[in-house]
Amino acid sequence: QVQLVESGGGLVQAGGSLRLSCAASGSTFSRNAIGWYRQAPGKQRELVAYIGNDGFTNYADSVKGRFTLSRDNAKNTVYLQMTRLKPEDTAVYYCKGDPSLWAVVGGSFKNWGQGTQVTVSS
Repeated sequence: QVQLVESGGGLVQAGGSLRLSCAASGSTFSRNAIGWYRQAPGKQRELVAYIGNDGFTNYADSVKGRFTLSRDNAKNTVYLQMTRLKPEDTAVYYCKGDPSLWAVVGGSFKNWGQGTQVTVSS
């Protein structure tokens, strides 16, 4: 499994923007689908968006039109551009990768790491 590190979180006012980065180590990054997930306090972790190794993207309805995924295989990095942020976007955001898109969609990973905190104030 590809090793990924999230960064870019912070505190922002509602309506603002943030860009999260998901940086990978290893030469197999380009073969992996990457998913961004989030977990708000007291709620289950949810899949926010994913990008396939072919660049195909899909978004949860709650973020569609506001969040945009992109990947730079030369930099082994996937970016999640978040705009028009809302207080309900407040959560810890995680990224995970797998060669299987279905594994990313399923989200059944064991070790989730620290993630990056996004806090949106109203």
